[in-house]
Amino acid sequence: MPRPLPRPPRTSDTATAHAAARHELTPGWLLAALGVLATAALAASLWTAGHVRADLTLLTTARFLHVASLVVGLGAVLAVDWFAVLWLTGRRPLAGVLDTACALQTPIWAGLGGLTVTGLFLRPDLGSPLTLVKLGLVLAVTLNGLYAHRLGQLLERFRTHGGVPRRLLVRSGVAATVSQAGWWGATFIGFLNSQS
Repeated sequence: MPRPLPRPPRTSDTATAHAAARHELTPGWLLAALGVLATAALAASLWTAGHVRADLTLLTTARFLHVASLVVGLGAVLAVDWFAVLWLTGRRPLAGVLDTACALQTPIWAGLGGLTVTGLFLRPDLGSPLTLVKLGLVLAVTLNGLYAHRLGQLLERFRTHGGVPRRLLVRSGVAATVSQAGWWGATFIGFLNSQS
């Protein structure tokens, strides 16, 4: 007797599989490894910045791309945080925040990476306390971004039925505050440094 053919997945089965995939958490060891790698990359960029001498054309190009990276990265962060505020005030569903955050991860990380790479050519004064604070803020924003990724995955569990635990709301608020303080603080210090 021939074996029956496997039935194609029903739409509800596919939706269940997608929902299960959304609930999977990135392993903690992978996030920690990415944090170490990001810290090492920032340290390597600092070392490189001390050894690079950009001519006027490269310096001008780097300045333009630095500002463009800031617009892309900070703009995407502001959009995500704005949707979060709309959700907290009951004007948007949690799914809207999560979808926006997911869609804007690439511009956020591209902006941060662009700022780091172009910063190599901007002759940073590594002996300046303000510059060191700015670099600390960049590292904080990077590590906080990995933490926010984990929080987003935890929030996915409440996508359809709400009831987000207070503790998770507080952790998300702290991550958003660190993100805003880091981005704006680094931007302000960059502005001050450009005036000198």
